[in-house]
Amino acid sequence: MKKYLSMLLVGVTALVAVSAAQAGAIDDAVKRGTLKVGMDPTYMPFEMTNKRGEIIGFEVDILKAMSKAMGVKLELVSTGYDGIIPALMTDKFDMIGSGMTLTQERNLRLNFSEPFIVVGQTLLIRKELEGTIKSYKDLNTADYRITSKLGTTGEMVARKLISKAKYHGYDNEQEAVLDVVNGKADAFIYDAPYNVVAVNKVGAGKLVFLDKPFTYEPLAFGLKKGDYDSINFINNFLHQIHEDGTYDRIHDKWFKDTAWQKDME
Repeated sequence: MKKYLSMLLVGVTALVAVSAAQAGAIDDAVKRGTLKVGMDPTYMPFEMTNKRGEIIGFEVDILKAMSKAMGVKLELVSTGYDGIIPALMTDKFDMIGSGMTLTQERNLRLNFSEPFIVVGQTLLIRKELEGTIKSYKDLNTADYRITSKLGTTGEMVARKLISKAKYHGYDNEQEAVLDVVNGKADAFIYDAPYNVVAVNKVGAGKLVFLDKPFTYEPLAFGLKKGDYDSINFINNFLHQIHEDGTYDRIHDKWFKDTAWQKDME
């Protein structure tokens, strides 16, 4: 009898554990009434802090639409990019929404939604190098100094494809771009949507934007491994906003209209 009760207890415990695992981040957020999203708000125009201290951007507006569809409030948890995956694993928030590229390496640690946009790495170079540097391949010598943001695919690409150049990374994009503006570095490697804004906003006429992407990088939302219910909801949400015009409206606000830039000055 004791053996039977012991086996029954083990079975019930396992069932409770499975049920808890199946609940997932989205279900937890609905029960809580708040969707908590981890992001590093330094990536124009995806997530950034305006002059009033508010986090705004393309990805932020998608998340606002998502939380509205869930009937919950949105809470943005500001987190350094290089620590954002460990923070998710220790339950600091429900999901990552921080312009994260879906890479095979990251996919071994996280589940990802379908991409909500595809970008690629591009270059901002010193104006003096215009005509000399025509692609990332021209930078791949010890004569050049390159920079990007720590923990990003920009850094991964710099170390992998431009490995012969001297590399120094920074905690945020603007510091790295200013290194090029001030002549301390020759090129900044980063996603095209950021660079197209930064060349004028941060560049101060001292930078040249080589706008042809040389990588393929789908950006997606990241969740803990095994959270398939949440992935299912997010993917269906993304399909819905693509079809009903919401996505295009948000996209055009941040990528075709420049009115938001006045809010950053």
